[in-house]
Amino acid sequence: MEFIPQILFILILGAAIWAFSRKINSLIRNIRLGRKEQHDDQPYERWKNVLLLAFGQKKMFAKPLVAILHFIIYVGFIIINLEVLEILIDGIFGTHRIFAQPLGNLYRYLINSFEVLAFLVIVVCIVFLLRRNVLKIKRFNQPELNGWPRSDANFILITEIVLMSLFLILNAADALLQENGVAPYANHATGSFMISGLFLSLLKGYSSETLIYIEQSAWWLHIIGILAFLNYLPYSKHLHILFAFPNAYYARLTSPGKMTNMPEIQREVLYAMQPENIPAALTDQPKRFGAKDVTDLSWRNLLDAYSCTECGRCTAACPANITGKSLSPRKIMMDTRDRMEELGRSIDKTGNLQEDGKSLLHDYIKPEEIRACTTCNACVDACPVAINPLDIILQLRRYQVMEESQVPAEWTNLFSTTETSMAPWKFSPMERENWKND
Repeated sequence: MEFIPQILFILILGAAIWAFSRKINSLIRNIRLGRKEQHDDQPYERWKNVLLLAFGQKKMFAKPLVAILHFIIYVGFIIINLEVLEILIDGIFGTHRIFAQPLGNLYRYLINSFEVLAFLVIVVCIVFLLRRNVLKIKRFNQPELNGWPRSDANFILITEIVLMSLFLILNAADALLQENGVAPYANHATGSFMISGLFLSLLKGYSSETLIYIEQSAWWLHIIGILAFLNYLPYSKHLHILFAFPNAYYARLTSPGKMTNMPEIQREVLYAMQPENIPAALTDQPKRFGAKDVTDLSWRNLLDAYSCTECGRCTAACPANITGKSLSPRKIMMDTRDRMEELGRSIDKTGNLQEDGKSLLHDYIKPEEIRACTTCNACVDACPVAINPLDIILQLRRYQVMEESQVPAEWTNLFSTTETSMAPWKFSPMERENWKND
């Protein structure tokens, strides 16, 4: 009978790891639906991006106060969960605070540090809940966040408050059980800790049996909550907690303003001008020019979509959105991710990728959205995790122009004058730079 809790713990842990691994594998499969693209050069620069963007959250500090608050949650999430290692070992082997005796005074220092961070995380999560639901900051109240995305953000913040509170409760109950001389708690005389010690008076009236029940309930709920949170991440915008690191590593190292040409288009122009160069058989015909669906995008674009934090900094910086246009770079990323997920569910059901009569362009993203883009790169510059919505917009727009021939009249005039005068204005080629003298 004494091994039942350990067996139960191992079963729960195994099920959580299996479910998490299975979902992560499906996400990787979805990302691989995209076209191949090389992003493995300059490893030094890439690891620097990981350190500065993912670990250091460099871009977040454009707004220092919010950055510090976010950094507290981030550090709390990373560091406090080091105590999960002790919980895992205790759960598997039936021990209690296995690191307390070997670490001695260092153990008290670590747990005190964890408690301070836990308290700060609770405070910051409350502040973020108020910002979203009471102050109603504009970028958190855009149409694309209606429904589940808004609930998702609130749910995560509330979950973090609960998990941190359980950590403090179990420490407080543990300290009182030590005072009462109850084994195995009294075997490790850690005493009370900095934050949980403030709440001892709330629990002092309870019997040792009740305190054991409180401590064990908090312990189990804390670890089960963490495992549940882990499995919730792949379904949430908070997947960026994991994917921000590979996204930073595989970030594009070229200038954000540099647009990628399609060799196929350049080849078509060459063949039109020099038909004699057309080979007898073309073996590398592109499936299509530009992108209509997520399978036409690169795997790097799809990793971007899964890494999106939905923070809205890109949309808040977008001049088209600011002036009332329908474009929202955040929505572009959310729509790309939703379309990927839809195709992934279809693969899960049928075993392979099949046409479903839908596409990213038109069914998820409307032409008027991508036409509003000024290609200013404000969204790319604002993103804290190196996401590039502009690249997706340009590829969708390229398809619309080159495959569907859907071009606004203003663009037609620009194209024709550029073709004839080598400038967007109707100047002669020799005078095309005169505009800058006006």
